[in-house]
Amino acid sequence: MSTAVLADLLPAATAPRARVRDAALVLGGAALTGVAAQIAVPVPGSPVPVTGQTFAALLIGASLGTHRALLSLTLYALAGMAGTPWFAEGTSGYGMPTFGYVIGMALAAALVGALAARGGDRTVPRTVATMALGTAVIYAVGVPYLAVAADMSLTEAADKGLVPFLIGDALKAALAMGALPAAWKLVGRGDRD
Repeated sequence: MSTAVLADLLPAATAPRARVRDAALVLGGAALTGVAAQIAVPVPGSPVPVTGQTFAALLIGASLGTHRALLSLTLYALAGMAGTPWFAEGTSGYGMPTFGYVIGMALAAALVGALAARGGDRTVPRTVATMALGTAVIYAVGVPYLAVAADMSLTEAADKGLVPFLIGDALKAALAMGALPAAWKLVGRGDRD
């Protein structure tokens, strides 16, 4: 099984160039997540909007691999905590009830990156499983955090911070199912199982 992710296919002839490439990818991933977070649609009755940032975080995980993805989403979180208004709907800080999703995205990106390095993004079935696991990590952190931060029961937090998003998550997974295996086929390194 391969240990490469899509970012590893970008050329870097020397170790210093590889570090520059990796730094650019980490910064680019953080910026992409911040831009995607601005695609936000409020959900009536929920403090959690539908955003593009979860899809970006999972895509970054698959494209950059464990370490670069974790660094990218950690940079995104730290910059947002420091006041960069690039969390959902232009917010920043760490006191909002949705901050647990940001933490979950960093962990999910790392997991998705690890799975992608093992071929988890090379075929449609593997990509579905990889994205489902990454999404589960986001909710496993985000929903309990929402419950505590918004003084809700865990059931109420799931009703407001999980259930309304399942259809959207399925659509995001469908996009990834097409994009990632197609990217590998495009570079001539798709799964040959």
